Amino acid sequence: MPSLGTYIKAISGGAILCIGGPALVMWVTPTEEEIFKKYSPELQKKALARREQTQQDFDNFTKQLKEASRSDKPIWVAQKEMDAKRSESEQQARREERDAYAAESRRRQAEIRASTQ
Repeated sequence: MPSLGTYIKAISGGAILCIGGPALVMWVTPTEEEIFKKYSPELQKKALARREQTQQDFDNFTKQLKEASRSDKPIWVAQKEMDAKRSESEQQARREERDAYAAESRRRQAEIRASTQ
């Protein structure tokens, strides 16, 4: 039968692993600021320029999630419906742009034909 000392060693070893392991990882892992400081100046400028766009994308994403969570449907179904509506409106805008371009092209062709006659 194992003695009390064996149990104490096992428990203390487990505690060292369970507490010391995550503590070591937290101590070794660099912070975002430390990583940013190691960037070259060019990358730092790019990261700062993208930061605002990234923040705006995140804000738009959270706003969409809030809108989707208002419905009674599961959020993934509501999100899918919102994406479908958005893609339909984007397709409609592309169609209108293409039609406007075609109309402009026909107008130019008619102008050219009229000027050559």
